[in-house]
Amino acid sequence: MEFTDRHVVLTGVGRPGQVGEAVALAFAERGARLVLVDRQAEQAQARADALVARGHEAAAFAADLTDAAAVATLAHSVRTATNGNVHALVHIAGGFSMSGTVVDSDPAEWSRLFAINATTAYLVARAFVPLLRATRGSIVCFASEAVLPGARVGGRAAYAVAKSAVVVLMRAIAEEERTNGVRANAVAPSTIRTADNLAAMGEGTPMVSREAVADAVCWLASDAARAVSGQLIAVR
Repeated sequence: MEFTDRHVVLTGVGRPGQVGEAVALAFAERGARLVLVDRQAEQAQARADALVARGHEAAAFAADLTDAAAVATLAHSVRTATNGNVHALVHIAGGFSMSGTVVDSDPAEWSRLFAINATTAYLVARAFVPLLRATRGSIVCFASEAVLPGARVGGRAAYAVAKSAVVVLMRAIAEEERTNGVRANAVAPSTIRTADNLAAMGEGTPMVSREAVADAVCWLASDAARAVSGQLIAVR
């Protein structure tokens, strides 16, 4: 899993202690030149600065990924910054909430969860696939254990449906872009050991480590998985 001199775009890098931080470090330690994207410019810049301080290469960009025009502008800026050489796109951006039972849920929360999970994945993929064609690169999306067979989805239907849409989108891209050499896959992690989840659930709750998730993502984006596309990988 070697990424020396390859540009990897990560969306939703987030705050310290979250999964985006671990994924970014995993790629950086394997030689990637990182393009870090977050809605908050200061968060993206802070993650980039931390990596540069450790001797890695990283640049920060900010964009509202629910806005088609903003994503198009982002893709143009990244194309310019990387000379059009984007080798992998990892879409981490999204969000979770318990929307409640279907009959008692708020339509506004349904729309919000669909926007930040499914719509962002669609807009980012739509804008960046043309760059990935040039390098025969790959996309890795973040789904959730909520989309796996037998998962408990009561009280969180909006989140589960939004992440299911991400999986269908990934499979469509894998099919449509096969002849262009672009691969698309997704990970479906169980509860990740992030700072937020530890604070909310406590140390005793079974969780998958951020590093284990990051390793799975790196593998899917690497040449080692060059024959793998259209797959949903559970990470537990």
